Amino acid sequence: MDMFGVGVTLLFGILNGFGYAMLLFLLSSGLTVVFGMLGVLNIAHASFYMLGAYFAYSVVQSTGSFWWGLLAAPVAVGVLGVLTERTLLRRAHRLGHGHELLLTFGLAYIILELVKWIWGTGSHPVSAPAVLDGSIRLVGGAYPAYRLFVCVFGLGVLVGLALLLFKTRLGMIVRAAVSDIDMVNALGFNVRGLFVGVFGIGAFLAGLAGVIAAPLLSVYPGMGPDMLVDTFIVVVVGGLGSLKGALIASFLLGGLQSFGVVIVPRLAMIFSFLLMTVVLIWRPMGLFGERA
Repeated sequence: MDMFGVGVTLLFGILNGFGYAMLLFLLSSGLTVVFGMLGVLNIAHASFYMLGAYFAYSVVQSTGSFWWGLLAAPVAVGVLGVLTERTLLRRAHRLGHGHELLLTFGLAYIILELVKWIWGTGSHPVSAPAVLDGSIRLVGGAYPAYRLFVCVFGLGVLVGLALLLFKTRLGMIVRAAVSDIDMVNALGFNVRGLFVGVFGIGAFLAGLAGVIAAPLLSVYPGMGPDMLVDTFIVVVVGGLGSLKGALIASFLLGGLQSFGVVIVPRLAMIFSFLLMTVVLIWRPMGLFGERA
């Protein structure tokens, strides 16, 4: 392969890694903020991602429009997340973190079985919208238009989330609660209501990731558990409760997954675990985690 071909392969690998990193960050951002505020590791978080994909599939089947699925499915998942927090997780939180883990672990299994019961155990393809169903010429190579859309859309969501967290009063309160929830509560802010909102936004982002992933990965019952491992690796590598860490870990893992498949296909599956092992040996609290 000549130098031009190598350059095209490198560019496409970077774009593939960036797109996967955006999916990981959409999932891990809500999870890491919830953990930072109340120390809740929600095992069912990836199940919201799966539900987003299935809801989008149903909407696309009913309306024929991917864009309606992109609008409706994340909202439905966000509402479901709020209901989950208010009816189940709130009570478990009073009993301790062990009960939270058991509850969310059981909830993940319940959602998985409900998905199989409602939609079946087979795989359901979701077509990309017609305007994105093709390829775009980039530096002499053809790159799928939908994958490029995933990169641009993910970057837009990242910028919007950054503006919300760092340029608004609500974002300031959320970041303060992640650092010291007791102080924020003492200052008179409604931390309980804030937590419900953040949990709902986290579920919304997970559902959004599911919708975006549906045309790329298809929709199948195991897509939640498949993504759960990488999501938790991102949270652990970045540092529990650190949004900046989740972002950087998402890019690291996305790059490893993208180039690992090309360079060493047989070992690609273990690269994420190697990354976590190396980081935890070097920094047991993660890249940007704080010592207890």
